[in-house]
Amino acid sequence: MRADEEDGYREFVRASWPQLVRTAYLLTGDLHHAEDLTQTALAKAYRSWRKVSRSDRPEAYVRKMLVTCNSDRFRKRRVGEHLTAIPPDVAGPYDAAAQADDRGSLLRALAQLPPRQRAVVVLRYWEDLSESEVAEVLGCSAGTVKSQAAKGLAKLRACPELAASGVDSAGEIATSGGGNW
Repeated sequence: MRADEEDGYREFVRASWPQLVRTAYLLTGDLHHAEDLTQTALAKAYRSWRKVSRSDRPEAYVRKMLVTCNSDRFRKRRVGEHLTAIPPDVAGPYDAAAQADDRGSLLRALAQLPPRQRAVVVLRYWEDLSESEVAEVLGCSAGTVKSQAAKGLAKLRACPELAASGVDSAGEIATSGGGNW
């Protein structure tokens, strides 16, 4: 890799690391797995950086690598994981203790979704991607994204822990976007 390409890659990593780790965390439910997953995706991006950097949206290209690496990880393990703690928001601070309780409830509920639904909900509502962008990342149709999003949101709305935590509508929170909870 040429020096200018190396510099471009390093700048990309610096700029995109927080968002990629947050996405990976929402996909895995574990901060350490999220960081490992992000490193794996970025290592793959490094090996094909010329192609990645020439794409229209390198961040979308690497996000797709991240989701694919997560799917591969899940296929290999097939072990259920449970959230045990609420990690810090890697993209910025959150401000209220009550928000942390709601956040924990949401993250535990999110972890109960099947991997495909979880990926759709995370990318569509927390990453604020359009249906077509999510479809591109996941390699499926926009219709599949719509149905998986509807099923995922329905499961979140029906989750007793969310009702017990005082979160009256998971859809309201999920569709607010921005991943700042």
